[in-house]
Amino acid sequence: MTLGQALRQSTETLTSHNISEAQLEAEVLLMHVAGLSRAQLYSRLERELPPDQAQGFADLIVRRIQGEPTAYITGHKEFYGHDFEVDPRVLIPRPETELLVEKALEFAKGYTLPPRGISLTMADIGTGCGAIAISLALKLPQAKIYATDLSSDALEVARSNCGKHGVEHRIQLLWGDMLHPLPEPVHLMVANLPYVKDAEIAHLSQEITGFEPAMALAGGADGLDRIRQLLAEARRKLRPRGVLLVEIDPRQSQAAIVLVQSCFSTSEARVAKDLGGLDRVVIVAT
Repeated sequence: MTLGQALRQSTETLTSHNISEAQLEAEVLLMHVAGLSRAQLYSRLERELPPDQAQGFADLIVRRIQGEPTAYITGHKEFYGHDFEVDPRVLIPRPETELLVEKALEFAKGYTLPPRGISLTMADIGTGCGAIAISLALKLPQAKIYATDLSSDALEVARSNCGKHGVEHRIQLLWGDMLHPLPEPVHLMVANLPYVKDAEIAHLSQEITGFEPAMALAGGADGLDRIRQLLAEARRKLRPRGVLLVEIDPRQSQAAIVLVQSCFSTSEARVAKDLGGLDRVVIVAT
């Protein structure tokens, strides 16, 4: 079997099992097995796939049609142009979360520090695999960044990713609940917290409920429990003229703004839309 034949057959198999973006997922799995880049794959479609790789690829396709996410199968997920290690200890980073990074960089670009040598300080709350904190560290080499998580397992993954990207000395990983581990107030706080309503968990796809960590999904009866907790704690952990960025379910935007107003009565709050035109990030400027 050639690489081209393997790609075509696997795409057909994934399509028949209602896997969205079947060809893309087949490409990713085949590149993983064969150790090729996309350019290399398409330049070698007539090359024979060795029997051991053919069997390994077939096994991966079976795992995928059984619901296991491709990111967990390969152990990798791209986020903001960088490759991150992921496994079932952490939520798989989603493209829409890149908006948090973009908005954080906008804030950093426009923020003027007092002339006292103070570093720009940031905190990524619920860091998971560390994708947000590391993406910011790679763009802002002078910033001091904290990354917190309640899951020690998640922090192990984040620590590995920090080492992979060479930022282990610039991101301080902190174990604990929400803002409690932060040793000082920060200029910028970003958070992608659980926001799925408890009643909706059972209706998510099997590849989410069967593989991704439940504690990274469940947001309580209205999906806002963890966001509510964050907002209640945030004022004492934000510096003057600080900004808080929180990812939300687009359906929660109005409720989230009401929560912000109850916790930050004198602050400005607005919602940024993602590329799909959906409310995605609540921005609170103190």
